[in-house]
Amino acid sequence: MYDVLITILIFGITIFAIVHLARFGRLPRGKRLERVKKSPNYRDGKFHNLTPTPVMAEKVSHFGLLKESLLAKNKRPVGKIPAIKTDLKSLDPKKDVMVWFGHSSCFLQVDGKKILVDPSLSGKASPFSFLIKAFDGSDLYKPENMPEIDYLFITHDHWDHLDFDTIMSLKPKIKKIICPLGVGSYFEYWGFIKSRIIERDWNEEIKLEDGFFAYPVPARHFSGRAFSRNKTLWAAYVIVTPSFKIFISGDGGYDSHFEKIGAIFDGFDLAILENGQYDDAWKYIHMKPEEVIQAAKDLQAKRILPFHSSKFTISNHAWNEPLKRITELNKVAKLNLITPMIGEVVDLKNDKQVFGEWWKEVK
Repeated sequence: MYDVLITILIFGITIFAIVHLARFGRLPRGKRLERVKKSPNYRDGKFHNLTPTPVMAEKVSHFGLLKESLLAKNKRPVGKIPAIKTDLKSLDPKKDVMVWFGHSSCFLQVDGKKILVDPSLSGKASPFSFLIKAFDGSDLYKPENMPEIDYLFITHDHWDHLDFDTIMSLKPKIKKIICPLGVGSYFEYWGFIKSRIIERDWNEEIKLEDGFFAYPVPARHFSGRAFSRNKTLWAAYVIVTPSFKIFISGDGGYDSHFEKIGAIFDGFDLAILENGQYDDAWKYIHMKPEEVIQAAKDLQAKRILPFHSSKFTISNHAWNEPLKRITELNKVAKLNLITPMIGEVVDLKNDKQVFGEWWKEVK
């Protein structure tokens, strides 16, 4: 009995020590917490979606989901993911371009500003290097390859979107951070200058420099890096520049908010939409390809980049299924779907640019 108690005590101390590592960050407290509590989206001690949103679908067995995950085949590619190493620091500053780094990380150079979204460049999507490792070839870009960043956008605090190692390596290069309510607590805890952190609720306008505006808008998802959920907000973003209107979904399931956002902003030049890591068990918090097509229509998007795939295995589908399904569906939908390789430069002013089905080259 004594040995059992000692084991439980050691286990408890170990877990306590792990979750207090700097990489886990710190949840809102003090004045920040008081501001969080005033949000119309916060009640009963946590943030809520616009409509009821369970993380797991009804009648889903956790054991069944685990069994399915263990038996799933071809979740990771056998071959190397093709990628192009673009010198981001030498891009013509007058060009309006986008570069995708796999999963949900991307770089935009628009109207003279450099923007980075949810950078995950450490080779993992977890707190530890041995968990959820990047596919071979997909991790070509590192923090040292990034130029100075005018605006860093973070959609929520999950490990595959707010990567501690990447953020700390980029720290000297980041001029301003735009994040949802509560997420600024992580950056302040990690030593970022408070005046550089812009933290807002859904639908609040952020006036930036030189005719740039940003709007955190609703997404249907959840948050949390350890055991506490929904203590910080999650968001999609609308970025309005002198020349473009861009929508970035972050993570989230399909709902009526896409149509409302499309109507408010009268459509978008580019919509970057989550397309991957879906499962029947997560139907409320992630979109399947069919829903991505509908969301693009709702947003009235002129071009669509599907992302949240091709770098990590988080769900049970094959690594290449999201791109295979959405390109097949688009034969009927006939949207301007763009599918660049990791690192391939997308010309934001050339809506006739053609991209190949590169995933067919990899098993």
